[in-house]
Amino acid sequence: MRAVTVMLWISAGATVLYWTTFFTSGAVQTSSEGGYIAFERAFPAADAWLVIAAAASALMLARRDPRALLWGLIAGSSFVYLGLLDVLYNLENGKYASIDGAMAAEVMINLFSLTFGPFLIIYVWRHRRWLLKN
Repeated sequence: MRAVTVMLWISAGATVLYWTTFFTSGAVQTSSEGGYIAFERAFPAADAWLVIAAAASALMLARRDPRALLWGLIAGSSFVYLGLLDVLYNLENGKYASIDGAMAAEVMINLFSLTFGPFLIIYVWRHRRWLLKN
């Protein structure tokens, strides 16, 4: 449980760092194309929700609070949703065809979202009786 809690906090922090970098230096941007920039600028609100859900889930897990089940399911599904949205955009726009540093980071984010999200859902669901007992 401690490792899951740490991963949730790291995820929340990394998401905030990503958007700070995106809007300040642009180092994480994979393109300067208008369509890409417009697409990416549609993400901060959804990613803010992910940060809230991940932080709430981490906090509730650390406290062994029954609400960890709800927030874990919310955070896990948010990871999956955002990961699928991003992967589909990247596939439809040929973004995976040329991998530079920023795109390699994007691939890692996609892989993390689509593995940690389902893992988190399964984890909290398997431990629901224990979580709800406390």
